[in-house]
Amino acid sequence: MKRSIAMACGGAVAVLALAAGLVQPGTAGRPSSAAGGPLQGWTRPASDVGLRYVPGRVLVKFQDRIPAWTVDYWIASYRARKVAHLSAIRTYVLELEGGALVEETVAALNLSPEVEFAEPDYIASALVTPNDPFFGFQYALYNSGQPISIPGSPTGSPSADIKATAAWEETKGDPDVIIAVLDTGVDLLHPDLIRKLSSSGRDFVNDDFDASDDHGHGTFIAGLAAAETDNGQGIAGVAWNCSILPVKVLDANGEGAYSTIAQGITWAALNGARVINLSLGYTENSQTLRDAVKYAYDQGVVLCAGAGNTGSAVEYPAAYDDYCLAVAATDYNDTRPAWSNYGPEVDVAAPGVSILSTYPRGYFGPGSMDYGYADGTSAAAAHVSGLAALIVSLKPFLTPAQVMNIIRYSCDDINAQTYPGSDAFLGYGRINMEKALVPVIIKKKSGA
Repeated sequence: MKRSIAMACGGAVAVLALAAGLVQPGTAGRPSSAAGGPLQGWTRPASDVGLRYVPGRVLVKFQDRIPAWTVDYWIASYRARKVAHLSAIRTYVLELEGGALVEETVAALNLSPEVEFAEPDYIASALVTPNDPFFGFQYALYNSGQPISIPGSPTGSPSADIKATAAWEETKGDPDVIIAVLDTGVDLLHPDLIRKLSSSGRDFVNDDFDASDDHGHGTFIAGLAAAETDNGQGIAGVAWNCSILPVKVLDANGEGAYSTIAQGITWAALNGARVINLSLGYTENSQTLRDAVKYAYDQGVVLCAGAGNTGSAVEYPAAYDDYCLAVAATDYNDTRPAWSNYGPEVDVAAPGVSILSTYPRGYFGPGSMDYGYADGTSAAAAHVSGLAALIVSLKPFLTPAQVMNIIRYSCDDINAQTYPGSDAFLGYGRINMEKALVPVIIKKKSGA
């Protein structure tokens, strides 16, 4: 119901002006093809024709009735080798032998009575490829109609923002509330992030505990969700005091296998995350990825994901409607950009056009600032993750479903004239942090 075969990354490849100042907002684009790295050997189809998955690898979940001690026998009987076991969701990552074809093998495995499901290990991509100080330029948080970047840039519409300043009067977040950023990693020494990290994180691409960013996307997302705020430098994060847990599931090209992402989701849920940001996606459904998202949700985690940037159907994991908030993008005039994906799964929207955030140190070259602009539903999702963390900080007893409903039902229906109520383009509307966080005070009328 939500499939296409368009690639899931879009967003913004910036037109970089390397200077010791601001870098102008970029335009939509796609990353270059992979060359080496942890996904070395897979082939991107020309013009995105066909499906992207790791060659020679399948994901298999056996029926509950198959005892654990016989699993290895069954795997060997399928001429496969066990690469990993996603124990939280009882799914095996298998490598095929003898040049077996993935799609044919999956079809055969799904006919086996021992197998609950088998599927390719699809490759997801970051939903934005970013591009440079400071709160006055963060129209998403407070829009007074100011220029959105350098002099001569467009000006925003007053109040086309998420009402962050009013919400911060109610709460700035709790350091014990952790936002897991599942992405390309985070610059662990960035001055606006270094004091916000709960740890050096987990790297599932290189299999270590140093989730450093070798791409840039994850650092951009982490800054939006929870950069250090009121510290006299850089930008403001939505969740001032909440902590960041970096989880690297995408490689230096901004791409990662579904099995890697599933590992990251379950690990984050088991390691203290209350919110997981998923600014990544692909067009193909996956039982493995769905099981991982459901597992985290059942563990009490709020999951926020970008809807995608191809102007088409909502991508996965955002399309797992029961467990994930699917976030569309708006601009500085409260208008939806044409590239923001749409469909019945869209829950809410948030600013995602010309958004300023953190970049890895030295990203733009010697002498440049470690901040830049980008477009994409990735940025929109990060704003929603920050809001979710603030709600959890204020009311830690709420379930994920309750937090998600607070975010939905407190939105501003900014396209009500055309599509009143919840719609496929902006869901319930652009998020409003003030409505979501500040108690409604009902005053008794004089003389009543």
